[in-house]
Amino acid sequence: MAISPDAAHPAGGWRGFVADWSSDRTAFRVSWGKAMMWIFLLSDTFVFGCFLIGYMTVRMSTTVAWPNPSIVFGLNVGGVEVPLLLIALMTFVLITSSGTMAMAVNYAYQRDRYRAALLMVITAILGECFVGMQAFEWSKLIFEEGVRPWGNPMGAAQFGSAFFMITGFHGLHVTAGVIYLMTVALKLTRGDYERGGDYQIVEIAGLYWHFVDLVWVFIFAFFYLW
Repeated sequence: MAISPDAAHPAGGWRGFVADWSSDRTAFRVSWGKAMMWIFLLSDTFVFGCFLIGYMTVRMSTTVAWPNPSIVFGLNVGGVEVPLLLIALMTFVLITSSGTMAMAVNYAYQRDRYRAALLMVITAILGECFVGMQAFEWSKLIFEEGVRPWGNPMGAAQFGSAFFMITGFHGLHVTAGVIYLMTVALKLTRGDYERGGDYQIVEIAGLYWHFVDLVWVFIFAFFYLW
C-alpha cells in the first residue's frame, strides 16, 4: 500500500505549527491540556503570592493596631461568642470538597462516568456552600462591623482593602471552579468523553480545584491565625 507524501512528511511552517498545537500531542510525557493547566496554576501562584506578600508588608509596617481576627471573625451562638467558627466551617467544607474531587478523578480513570460526575457535582455544591458562607462573612463585616475597602473602625484602614481583595479574588476562583466542574460533569453524563476514550479532563479539573483549596490554606493561616 502506497503512503502519500503528506502522510509520510508532516506539514511544516504555520500549518505544521497549528496541527501540532491542535492535536493531542504530549510534551515531556504530559498532555497539552495538563501542561497548560500547570502553566496557568504557576502564573496564578505568582499572583496570589504577590497579594499575600503585600498583605504581610502592609501589616508589619502599619503603625495602627491590626484587628484581632478572633474578635472580628467570631460568631455569636446561643449568647456565646465563638471565635473563628464560620472560618473553621468554611475550611472544613473546602477540604472535604478536595476529597470528593480526588474520588471523582479515581472513578473517571475507572471509566465509571456516572459516579465521577456525581462526585464532581457534590464537589461543586460544597464549593458553592463555601462561597455562600464567604458572602455571609462579607455582609457581616460590611453591614454590622462597618468595614470598607478604604476604612476600618476596628483598627488599621488597610485591613479592609487587603481582606476584600484577597478573599474576593479567591472566591472568584472558587466560583469559576464550580462552573467548570458542573460543565465537565454535564459532559461526563452525556458521554462526550466516553466517545473519545479520554477522561483526563477530570484530572485537569481536579488540579485546578486542589490548587484553589491549597491557596485557601495560606489565606486561612495569614488572615485568621496570624
